[in-house]
Amino acid sequence: MNQHRTIGRWDTLLEFTGRAADLALLDDQLKLIIEGRAANHGAAVIVTGRRRVGKSRLVQEFCDRSGLPYMIFQATLGLPAAIERAELAAAIGRSTLPGADLVAGLQATNWLQALRVLAAAIPDSQPSIVVIDEVPWLSAQDRSFEGALQTAWDRDLSAKPILLILVGSDLSAMDALTSYGRPFFGRAPKMTVSPLHLGDVAAMTGLGAVDAIDALLLTGGFPEITQSWSPGMTRRDFLRESLSSPLSPFLAAGELTISSEFPGTTSTYAVLRAIGGDERTFTAIAQYAGGDAPMSPGTLTPVIRTLLAKKVLAVDHPLSLKTDNRNKRYRIADPYLRCWLGVLADVLPLSERGRGDIALDLIERAWPAFRGHAVEPVVRESLLRLMPDTDWPQTGAIGSWWNRQNNPQIDVVGADRMPLTKRIDFIGSIKWYEEKPFGTREYNQLARDAIEVPGVTHDTPLVAVSRSGFADNVSLAATWAPEDLLRAWQ
Repeated sequence: MNQHRTIGRWDTLLEFTGRAADLALLDDQLKLIIEGRAANHGAAVIVTGRRRVGKSRLVQEFCDRSGLPYMIFQATLGLPAAIERAELAAAIGRSTLPGADLVAGLQATNWLQALRVLAAAIPDSQPSIVVIDEVPWLSAQDRSFEGALQTAWDRDLSAKPILLILVGSDLSAMDALTSYGRPFFGRAPKMTVSPLHLGDVAAMTGLGAVDAIDALLLTGGFPEITQSWSPGMTRRDFLRESLSSPLSPFLAAGELTISSEFPGTTSTYAVLRAIGGDERTFTAIAQYAGGDAPMSPGTLTPVIRTLLAKKVLAVDHPLSLKTDNRNKRYRIADPYLRCWLGVLADVLPLSERGRGDIALDLIERAWPAFRGHAVEPVVRESLLRLMPDTDWPQTGAIGSWWNRQNNPQIDVVGADRMPLTKRIDFIGSIKWYEEKPFGTREYNQLARDAIEVPGVTHDTPLVAVSRSGFADNVSLAATWAPEDLLRAWQ
C-alpha cells in the first residue's frame, strides 16, 4: 500500500508518497532496538542510493514518523574537518536528543571526541535515532573518520538504544565503507534506496498502467521530477509544461546529476552519451565516444569501471544454457538518465531559447522508437517480480538473449537462475506498439528466432508482452499487458 503524508517542516512541504518498503525496512531495524532484540543495545544501518533519489527525504520522514528523539547531521562537501565537527555539535544542539543541553558548548579536536560527545547526548533509557548524511564526504576530508566511527560505535554508541543511520550517495564509497578490512566492516547491514517504482509513479501521477509506464520512462521515478507531474496530466502536456522552462526539474536534473557525480570529465560524458544513444557494445561505445578516432581501451575501460561501480551503468549478458561472458551489452541503469541522455540533452538548447514547442515536436517524433527500447528493462524487472507463479513455479531469472551479430535478439528469456542457467522455462517477445496488437507476424518471428537460443527446443513455451493487446489467432503460453506489469509493483 502506498503511504501518503504531508510534512509540516518548512524544507519538506511536498507530499510524501510511496516508499512503503523502504520505510518498513528502517522500521524493522528500529523494532530490534525497541524490543531489545539487537545484538547490542543499539543497531546501525547503511542507506545508500544515487544522488537526488530521495534518501535524505526518506530518513527525515522516518524520523518524523517514529515519534522518537532524533538528530540529523548533514555533511558538506569540501568543508574542513574542524568545521564539520563544529557543525555536528550545532546539529546536536538543535536536535530533540534529551542530553543535547548537557553537551552544549563542548568542543572536540578530533572525530573520536566529537562522536563521544554525541554519545553523551543520547539517552540510556529510551530509543533514539541518529542520522549522519553524506558519510563519504567526511571520510574524504579526514581519513581518521572511519576509524573513529568504529571505535565510538564499539565503545560508546552501540551501548545506547540507538538506531544509527549512515547515508551516502557515492555508491562505490559506501560499498567500501563496509568492505572487508575497513574499520566499520560487519557492523551494519546495507539498504539501497532506488528511484520510485512503477506502482509509486502510478499513484503519484494518477495515471493508468500504459501512461504510468510512460511517466516512469520520462521521470525515472526521481521524486522531484515525478512530483512535478500533476495528477492525470498527459505525457504531451507534461512535456509541454516542462520544456517551457530550462530550469524545470525534468530538464535540469540530468545535467545536475552528471556534473555533481563526474565534474570536469569530458570522456565520461562522451561515454554516457554514447550508451544513452543506444551504443551498447564496447567497440561501438569507443567509436561513438572517440569522435574522429575510437576512444582507446586504456581510456574507455576505467571510465566504464567507474560508471559500473557507481551503478550509473548496468551490464547485461545473454541468458541461455551457454555462458557467454564476453558478449556483454552496457545500458544506462535508470530510465530518467537514459531519457535525458538519449532524448533531452539534444533539445536543451531549444528550451533555453524559448522554443519548447520545437523541442516537444522533436521528442514526440523520437518517442515511439526510444520507448520501444527503453521499456524492455522495466518489463523484465516487472516480470521477475511476478515470478514464481502457478504457471512458472521455478522461474528465478528473467533476461534476454542475442548473438554476436545481434540477429536474432530475444526480448525475454525465463530461466531457473542466472548466470549458471540449467533450464529455460520460456522465450518471449516485447511489442510496445502504440495501437497495433501482437499478431501472427510477431508470433512467427518469435518462433523462428527462439530456436537459435541455446537450450530452447520446439517444446519451449512462447510468451509475449504487448502494450496494445493480442490478436485472437495467436496461441501463446502466457501473455502480459501493461496492467499486469503495474500489478507487480502494487
